Amino acid sequence: MISIGNFFFRFRNTLFIFLYLLLFVPSPMLFSPDYFGEKYFLLPIILGLFVTFSGEIIRGITIGLAYIIRGGRDKKVYAEKLVTEGIFNHCRNPLYVGNILMLLGVGILSNSLFYVGIVMPLFLFIYQAIVLAEENFLRNKFGADFDAYCSRVNRWLIQLRGIGKTMGQMQFNHKRWLLKEYNTLWVWLVGIVAILLFKYPQLTSGDNARNLIFGIAVALLGMIYLYVRYLKKSGKMTD
Repeated sequence: MISIGNFFFRFRNTLFIFLYLLLFVPSPMLFSPDYFGEKYFLLPIILGLFVTFSGEIIRGITIGLAYIIRGGRDKKVYAEKLVTEGIFNHCRNPLYVGNILMLLGVGILSNSLFYVGIVMPLFLFIYQAIVLAEENFLRNKFGADFDAYCSRVNRWLIQLRGIGKTMGQMQFNHKRWLLKEYNTLWVWLVGIVAILLFKYPQLTSGDNARNLIFGIAVALLGMIYLYVRYLKKSGKMTD
């Protein structure tokens, strides 16, 4: 599993693009009008948006409180230090938990049985392998400190006890959240808009209106993306 994790770690960013494209693969419905009536589409929209936004909230809080530099070096697992504060004091992999919820949510939003039933289990397997590879690196580098951390903090399940105290003791860095997350946010939001407009023709009055709304949404999100990127690259906004 560790060797599998090291392999997928090299391509984890490309993996997300591929997973988003799979949202548009033809699939049987997760929620069918045969069982949920003519308003069936409201269920995947409401549930999907709730789940996917929950994932981004978890990512946002995690990054805003204590950012972890575990982006790899030379496409290999790497960490400068063992981060245990913030949400990492309640879960060893809160960013990954957020990613899982974000993807599960858009899978539900797309009303795709294929995505939720096949793609998500495969994604969970890949993530488990990546986490095992990361843990192997951290254990070798930090030894007893990492073992002690593992003994008190869950790998996946976020411990809610004391989380209010944790958030109250730390200041949320909104600039860091925006600068570290704007790429993910852009892809995620464009994906949500595309799913809503092209998976649910009931929400618009026709093809022309749908294409116009999509074009305007992508243009607005694109301008915001470019502006944030400019602030980051120019040094006018730092974390």
